[in-house]
Amino acid sequence: MPPDASPTPTAAPPASVPASPVVEVQSLSKRFDQNVLAVDDLTFTVERGDVCGLLGPNGAGKTTTLRMLLGLIRPTGGGTRVFGEAIVPSARVLARVGAMIEQAAFVPYLTGLTNLRLHWEAGGGDFEKADVEGALAVAALGDAIHRKVRTYSQGMRQRLGLARALLGQPELLVLDEPTNGLDPQEMRAVRGLLRRVADGGTTVLLSSHLLSEVEQVCTTAVVMDRGRLVASGTVADLMQAAVSAYLEVDDGERAARVLREVPGVEGVAPEPPGLSVAMDGVERWQLVDALVHAGVKVTTVTSRHRLEDAFLGLLGEETERTS
Repeated sequence: MPPDASPTPTAAPPASVPASPVVEVQSLSKRFDQNVLAVDDLTFTVERGDVCGLLGPNGAGKTTTLRMLLGLIRPTGGGTRVFGEAIVPSARVLARVGAMIEQAAFVPYLTGLTNLRLHWEAGGGDFEKADVEGALAVAALGDAIHRKVRTYSQGMRQRLGLARALLGQPELLVLDEPTNGLDPQEMRAVRGLLRRVADGGTTVLLSSHLLSEVEQVCTTAVVMDRGRLVASGTVADLMQAAVSAYLEVDDGERAARVLREVPGVEGVAPEPPGLSVAMDGVERWQLVDALVHAGVKVTTVTSRHRLEDAFLGLLGEETERTS
């Protein structure tokens, strides 16, 4: 190389491109008529590997949002993307999605397995190539798969519906109120199923108004009210933002009156055999100190972070903001 020559610059390696979210909902709106705005400028994302709970009271717009995400109804404004592709009716990318919207419906006089076969073949698929074994292993129906569906409990029907959604080994599973109408034992079974699905690497988006279920199953949450986004983030962060204390005392009515006068106490509610106290900027020792000075005996005091507290607090803030 000549002494006055400069070395040829080496091109920098291309920066790694971050993976796009599995689900992107951008400025999504749906108006059914002049007076019904079911979804209002909704924006959120679901990242790969998340188990995301879409939370909100009845009528919040959860089911409508999921239907637009799956291309079942057209949005009035905005749009949705799955795996980076815009969703329109019958979009090809939806082949990578399993879904159960509202309650699973089956032919009652046929067996569970025959129902799965009919569903798969009705969509043009070869049942021999479906992941029947994997879906049934997750659903854990055992020999009941060979029984007629009319003999199934509601929980078994829900698990069969989830097995149906898993036949194509989906990368994204979308569920609308998967534990609605189930008894505690059936809810526990579906909760275990969702954990097995997530452990297998499938991203899950489920709607629910059952906060305890979301708290136990989900890693992230999106909170909706009246079609609008209220908050989103990890379940842990949302719970951390809402602190409550549980106290047991010898005089509940007197304790409630005293605690409501303590600065930083946002609410006091009976929770037999004790009281639940919503806290913002106040410590537990201050609650105990106020009660002791008022002559109330405290036998138990514990701090809690619950999704229910966060949810109710967020909805209360939204109501105040829009009223």
